[in-house]
Amino acid sequence: MARVMLVRPRWSDMDSFRHVNHAKMVTLLEEARVPMLFADAGKAGLSEFAKGIVVVSLTVNYHAPVVVNGEDIRIEMTMRELKFSSFTLGYKVHNGPSESDRVAVTASTRLAPYDTATERPRHLSDAERDFLQAHLEEDTA
Repeated sequence: MARVMLVRPRWSDMDSFRHVNHAKMVTLLEEARVPMLFADAGKAGLSEFAKGIVVVSLTVNYHAPVVVNGEDIRIEMTMRELKFSSFTLGYKVHNGPSESDRVAVTASTRLAPYDTATERPRHLSDAERDFLQAHLEEDTA
């Protein structure tokens, strides 16, 4: 099962066309992944993610508008790819809190752990890889 986060779009996330604009959608995706990569990883004794992780690439595909209506949206995250120095998360964004709500957005972010002291990407530790594998099932699509 995918990792599910409920995120509530804000009124200010809406553009003049009355739907969540691209920049705000990217922020909502970030709000879905940050609790896992920072808080949950920290509770598991993995503090390095919070010290530095960068987005290497981002793809967002829109299938329907996401509207701000006072409800949460459902964001499902899965592991698309896990390499030694990066990992790719896949997202399905439902236009509401339920799994039965329409998928409005699909997206992916390739992330790399980053060492701020050396200003270079670093390898994932075995513990970080195990954490990611345990918290995100692989995407079979």
